[in-house]
This record gives sequence, structure tokens and C-alpha cells, in this order.
Amino acid sequence: MRPSGRELNEMRPVSIETGFTKHAEGSCLIKVGDTHVLCTATIEDRVPPFIKGTGLGWVTAEYGMLPRATNTRMRREASSGKQGGRTVEIQRLIGRALRAGVDRVALGERQITVDCDVLQADGGTRCASITGGWVALRLAVNKLMKAGDVQIDPLVDPVSAVSCGIYAGQPVLDLDYPEDSEAGVDGNFIMTGSGKLIEVQMSAEGSVFSRDQMDQLMDLAVKGTVELAEMQKAASK
Repeated sequence: MRPSGRELNEMRPVSIETGFTKHAEGSCLIKVGDTHVLCTATIEDRVPPFIKGTGLGWVTAEYGMLPRATNTRMRREASSGKQGGRTVEIQRLIGRALRAGVDRVALGERQITVDCDVLQADGGTRCASITGGWVALRLAVNKLMKAGDVQIDPLVDPVSAVSCGIYAGQPVLDLDYPEDSEAGVDGNFIMTGSGKLIEVQMSAEGSVFSRDQMDQLMDLAVKGTVELAEMQKAASK
């Protein structure tokens, strides 16, 4: 039995509230169970120097957690003068994931920055950030297309992410914190709406796993990301 009482292949309740902030070109508050992430997308008419003049667009991301997103207060990274290694790794992951679903030629020579701020954490913050980040990106691109600044839709496929793992010897979908903290195997699966893989992060946290178990986790991930893609499409119409 899972601590939450969910079935092995059952996601936590997911909601996506769009237009959550006033100024960003695209924004949403995504809730995956008790993990809540504010995602905003900002359009800028500039690109990093290494692609300037190529006609290619760029999508990047930043990630952070509020001090009381967890059960004990964390020090703001700004107060220490630098970001932690975990933060840098996650925001690079979010940027890579979102770019995989973007036609950068169609986007044109502009940059969209997706900011993901964790208001409350209960496991799966990077997955929720990617899923909500795509919705914010979709809304921002919708504005570009409505204004006529982009002629061809640069978002070729939704991008979403979900965690899967081995908990109490069983493969489970969408780990919350009690499961994540005790899972023998933990993985994050990032996929497109058409079921193609973008990135898989898998690690043994206390026990090794077999190829068969890996396949079971993959099947769960496909189920979860298909459900998330439908929610993304509905939220960003």
C-alpha cells in the first residue's frame, strides 16, 4: 500500500491554473499533489552571443525554491552569493527538456526564459516544473503567433515529465516525498506528447534493478506523461 493510498499506476491530483501572474507573457500555477510550482515565460528580442546572427531562437530556464517550500526553512541562495549544484542541474534539465519540443528556426531569433519557482515541495519538483513550464511557454508562443511575430508554430510537441520508482518492492508512478525518500530506485522520465523520450534519469538509491523493472517503470511513465499532455493541451487552449 502506498502512503497516499493511491494505486501503483495512479498519479497525484494535477491542476494547472493559467494566467496566474499579470505581467509575464505566459504563466501558470501547476499543482501535482502537494507540490506547487509557479511557472512564467518571458519573451526577449535577444539571444545568447553564441547563436547571435544564426536566425535560431533559444529557450532557457531558471529554477528556485522558496525558503519554506519544505518542512524546514532553507536559506535563500541569493544570500550565499551563488546557486547550489542541485539548482543549477535542475534548471539546465528544464531548459534542455523544453528546447527538445521547440522548432528554433520557426521561433526566430528571440529568447524565451521560463522561470520555475517552487512554492511548496512534496516530491517531483523538477517534473512539475517541466510540465508547467511547457504550458507557460505555450501561452507565450500563442501571444507571438496572435501578434503575427511568428508565422509557423514553433512548438512541435508538448513536453512533460513524471517520476517513477521502486517503492516497497513495487514499481510506482509519480512519487511523493514519503515514497521518494524511501524508494530503492528513483527515476525521472521526460517525454513528448507523441511518446518520444527526451531524457531519462535513473538511479539505484538502495537496491539495484532489473531490465524488466526498468521496462515496467517506462510503461508507467508513458501512462503518466500521456495524461499530463492532455492536461497541458486543455490548459493552454
